[in-house]
Amino acid sequence: MSFALGLRCRDCGETYPLAPQAGCETCFAPLEVVYDLEALGRALHPARIASRPADMWRYRELLPIEPEAASPRPRPTGLKIGWTPLQPAPRLARSLGVRELYIKNDAVNFPTLSFKDRVVAVALDCAVRFGFNVVACSSTGNLANAVAAQAAALGLESFIFTPADLETAKILATRIYGARLIQIDGNYDQVNRLCGEIAQKLPWGIVNVNLRPFYAEGSKTVAYEIAEQLGWRFPDALVCPMAGGSLLTKIGRGFDELRALGWASGDSRICGAQAAGCSPISTAVKNGSREIVPQKPRTIARSLAIGDPADGFYAAETIRRTGGWAEDATDEEIVAGIRVLAETEGIFAETAGGVTVAGARKLLASGRIDPNGSLVLVISGNGLKTLDAVADQFDQQVVLPPRLADFEAYLSSRQPAAPALETVLA
Repeated sequence: MSFALGLRCRDCGETYPLAPQAGCETCFAPLEVVYDLEALGRALHPARIASRPADMWRYRELLPIEPEAASPRPRPTGLKIGWTPLQPAPRLARSLGVRELYIKNDAVNFPTLSFKDRVVAVALDCAVRFGFNVVACSSTGNLANAVAAQAAALGLESFIFTPADLETAKILATRIYGARLIQIDGNYDQVNRLCGEIAQKLPWGIVNVNLRPFYAEGSKTVAYEIAEQLGWRFPDALVCPMAGGSLLTKIGRGFDELRALGWASGDSRICGAQAAGCSPISTAVKNGSREIVPQKPRTIARSLAIGDPADGFYAAETIRRTGGWAEDATDEEIVAGIRVLAETEGIFAETAGGVTVAGARKLLASGRIDPNGSLVLVISGNGLKTLDAVADQFDQQVVLPPRLADFEAYLSSRQPAAPALETVLA
């Protein structure tokens, strides 16, 4: 059964039924799904979750989805999404100067290698239930890939709207699924406004507009997995990349729900990381301001380039109430963060991952995170999507003749490489 009761405005508390809706009709603030946690706690126990398949649907009672209905159309619950590794990272820990470090690695999430597969799966499950035949989104890349792939698997037509300067890999990884890709001569905020207008005109399920209250719930599964993979405990601190701010906000809510259910206890400092070229949330946190001032993005981290973040206020509030902080990283620091993660732990993250690593380094250096505690870094997407960000980082590859003497000469002449992040931040 579903334990979702309805939708509620985050600001004024107005309630609405579980139906497609972009925001509150009274104050225009975002809506969120409300659950009967008391009944859920009586019906479900962590031991039962542990017996289920290793994917995000093991937490289905905590999501706004319903049991499989008699329908000829498949539903996303048949896709093995989530339960990505929480990988100990001892070599990166030594580089950053922290005792206990884990990487929550959504760079290997199925099917399109980012955390957006989680949110899209929930949104499209609801789209099928609400009877939409066409789905759409505005995106900086990862969401485009996820909507295109999952819509194809469900037999839905999809329209994807993106800024025109999207990375080539993300463009190809959208078009390959047969989606209609519409590139707009403008930034993400302009693309998103266009999608809001389209949602008022056409009977489409736009995942980050009229399906947004449901879509955002998928991010909570990152929090559930981290807690379960740590033995139903929370890390002392967590660093998460921020674009619109929804991922960080929903991780905080996921931890809150687990406390309310009595499945996990304790506190976790939730910290955010942004690119210096697009840092409206981290700027507000550092300035102690409750106002998120929009910025014009200028950064290589295009997946985080949202100058007017829809959940920016709520992300900043989550950071403050958990005792966290926010940091931002220059383009040079972002690339260094990508490289040090790859060189120490064999994880190739996209630019958002570089932001997370560089941000964590600064948070540790400033004392905002205790180096003697446990720390989780959320890596939200795969580096194969942003190859252009690191393409100029390497010298021309050496080509040797097939002779041992030439190889021995090469070995004697090579110089040890300097650690990437330490070089940039020295």
